[in-house]
Formats: sequence, C-alpha cells, structure tokens
Amino acid sequence: MIHGPASDAEIPGWISALGIDGLVDLHLHFLPKPVMDKVWAYFDQAEEHYGMAWPVLYRTSEEERVETLRSFGVRRFAPLVYPHKPGMAAWLTSWALEFAERVPEAVPTGTFYPEPGALSVVDGALRAGARCFKAHVQIGAYDPRDELLDDVWGALADAGVPVVVHCGHGPLKGAYTGLRLFEEILVRHPRLTLVLAHAGMPEIDFAFELAGRYPRVYLDTTMVGVEFTSHGNPLPPDWQDLLAEFPDRVVFGTDFPNIPYSYATQLQAIAGWAADDRLGEPFLRAVLHDTPAKLLSV
Repeated sequence: MIHGPASDAEIPGWISALGIDGLVDLHLHFLPKPVMDKVWAYFDQAEEHYGMAWPVLYRTSEEERVETLRSFGVRRFAPLVYPHKPGMAAWLTSWALEFAERVPEAVPTGTFYPEPGALSVVDGALRAGARCFKAHVQIGAYDPRDELLDDVWGALADAGVPVVVHCGHGPLKGAYTGLRLFEEILVRHPRLTLVLAHAGMPEIDFAFELAGRYPRVYLDTTMVGVEFTSHGNPLPPDWQDLLAEFPDRVVFGTDFPNIPYSYATQLQAIAGWAADDRLGEPFLRAVLHDTPAKLLSV
C-alpha cells in the first residue's frame, strides 16, 4: 500500500485496497473552453515564463477529462475557477455552478475579485450552494487586503466554506504573494477556513506555522513533493515531523489537468510520506478522502 500506484491504471485498485470508496480532490481545474485554451497556451510558453517546459498531460476535451477522473476513482472534486481581471468573477462562478449541476462528482464552487459587487457574487454563490471558493492572488495580481474584499473574507469565514488560496511565491513571485502578507487576512478573520494551495510553496515551514496558529488553516498537496517541483521547491528537512504534528490538516489536491506528469505521480509522493511509522494508512485515508470530504461537506 505505502509504495503508491505505479501508473494511473493502478489507482482504482490501490484506493480500494486502502479501504476508501474513492478519492476526493479538492484542487483541480475546469474552466470555460476559451479560458482553458488560454491557460494551455500560457503553459505552451512555459519555458519563456518559468524557464522550463510544462507540457499539459491531460489536454483533452471536457467530457474526456471528466471520464478520466472517473476512471481513476475520483468520487468528488472541486472544479476551481479564478479570474485574472475585473468582470470575470461573476460569470466564472455562474459557469462553475452550472458545471456542478451537470457533473455529479463536481462540487459547486465560486470565485471573486477585488471589484465593486464582489460580496454580491460571493453571497449569491453561497445561496446557490457553493461549497468551495478559489482565490488566486498571483494570477489575479491583486492585494488580498483590498478593502473591497474585507466583507468577502468575513462572509466566507462566517459561512465556514473553504477558500483555496494561491498566495505563495511559487512558481513566480507576484506583487502581493507571500504567506506573511496573507496572514494579515487571518489576523482580521481568524475563523476563515483556508486551504493553502501547493502547501504555500516555497514557504512550507511558515504554512505549518499558520496551521499551528489558526485551527481552520489547511495545506493542500498540489504539486508538492513531486520531482517536477523538487528542485525549486524542496520539502523542508522536517517535513515528516510536520505531517505527524498536523496529519488532519493536509488535503489532497493535484492541479489536474494542468500537470506535466501522471495523476499517479502525486499519489506516489503522498504514499511515500505515509511510509513514516507515525503516519501510515490512516494518514493516507485522511488526506485522500476524509479531510477533503469533511471540508467540502460530501
């Protein structure tokens, strides 16, 4: 069990042997086709942007991607959307809610941007049943402390709905990235249910510090501990100790379909962490199913 699935084809049997009825992926992406096409075009130029190639492995139609997740045994997932400029958040949220209506495994999600009406978008999404939100500080290039978002953070904290926030410096530092900057949001809204995307890379140690200070802060596994990111964002030396201290504050995420390696690769990394005697299969069941299922109320 601990070695992880050797290939995508082995995932269903592996999770069945683990004793869970499927995976719950809290961080992956479905977007309207024109937006997804632009995202893929950006990754096509990854060597220019990041200094390394980033081939999107699961570059197929929306229907095929849904079927791929089903074939892996993904029972529920949060299809995250995110705007990069004003005027996008409302229609992206509307699209994500509609997507969840037609795809049974998809959890209703929403997003927001610091602009007039941001609170109205979030309130409407919550009334429509949204169970997870995405905030991409790096791509959006906005200050999360913007006064236009203060009521949004407060509403989400009151609702207890998780917000997956990409506020770390990886893969590129932005004008308002950095976990210490984002901690100012937690100081003002300590009850916010926050999922630090990519475990806050490269500030993983500080991400765990935040988890220690705020009981509703979680870290997701998206692109963490895989070879693709290990050179620029290595795991801290005390990674296993940190996991043993916070085994129920780590949730499964993958960034599917926008990953340059197999879905099984992320599971292999997580399984490797569980080889520590303090973690084992209970940790795997918590990360891959129980904790994200609790956060998404599924």
